[in-house]
Amino acid sequence: MPDPRARRGIRHPWTALLTAAAAAVLAGATSMAAVGDWVTDAPQRVLARLGFCPDPLTGLIRPPHPTTIRLVLAAVDGDALDRAIGRFLQRRNGPPTSRPVIAVDGKTLRGSRAKDQPATALIAAMTHQGDVLAQMHLDAKSNEIPAFAPLLDGIDLTEAVITADALHTQHEHAAYLHERGAHYLAVIKRNHPTLHERVRRLPWRDIRLDHIERGRAHHRDEIRRLKTAAFAHLDYPHARQALQVVRWRRDLGSGKLTIARIHLVTSLPPGAATGEQLATWIRGHWKIENQLHHVRDRTFREDASKIRTRHLPRTMASLRNLAIGVHRQDGHTNIAAALRRTGRDYQRPLTTLGLA
Repeated sequence: MPDPRARRGIRHPWTALLTAAAAAVLAGATSMAAVGDWVTDAPQRVLARLGFCPDPLTGLIRPPHPTTIRLVLAAVDGDALDRAIGRFLQRRNGPPTSRPVIAVDGKTLRGSRAKDQPATALIAAMTHQGDVLAQMHLDAKSNEIPAFAPLLDGIDLTEAVITADALHTQHEHAAYLHERGAHYLAVIKRNHPTLHERVRRLPWRDIRLDHIERGRAHHRDEIRRLKTAAFAHLDYPHARQALQVVRWRRDLGSGKLTIARIHLVTSLPPGAATGEQLATWIRGHWKIENQLHHVRDRTFREDASKIRTRHLPRTMASLRNLAIGVHRQDGHTNIAAALRRTGRDYQRPLTTLGLA
């Protein structure tokens, strides 16, 4: 991570300031004030472990002022920080034991909107296990589509499967993933009317069922049925199979039944994945909403945050990604409970970050 400060007047090591902010967010800090309070109250042994230097005369460590932390984090290179977090989470988790599956989706930080500036919008790439590998800031005058390839450029995509919503069902994206040695699961909607109509009109009634799943959650019964059809040629780059998912849901309270049909195409050849794997990957895409964006909104109160200074909204979002990823790697499914547990002991964030 490059130090954004000028050389003159530096009192605290750059790595100590950044690590202290990361430890504070791991302990549940949801605002810059909370980060500053956590560092100010930290014991001397914790400050030493974070990398702060003692006074040569007294031997005591003077914690940085909260304003110092705020100014430094506001100047952070967001791209460099997200790359560092992605590499850290990958090394911490170890090499993948199965085919990597990565979800791509965007999020707007609503609280960062000001009278004279639009809200900060980010796009992220997250493994279906919960590790954010990359994140990018979106141009205010653009959308997620131009950022798709740059977002994934720094990630090893060999044999990976990329999932995204229908916005990213673009010919250029499919060609890019093929060049990178990756595969895709692309949702087909009416933004591709000819392709959608062709896939929708396949004789799905005559095609055998590949996978069926029954479950009960959120006060409703659900049945999901998956069928696949191989193609010799389809008007979408490198597409090898079409998929249909039929979802039946019955509300246990009202008894109302809803049926939804979703169509997709994939570059995976027949036999490369089982019906169960394909169904898991299709459902798993929404983990980026449920296990990342929703957690940042509800647990870290991200959308309510009024942080707007320079790069601070993105920096805090990146540190939240780090906290969520680390806690999930440690087996915590309830992130709020993990934050409370970590916040009860100053040593725990250091242990989680590998500093103790």
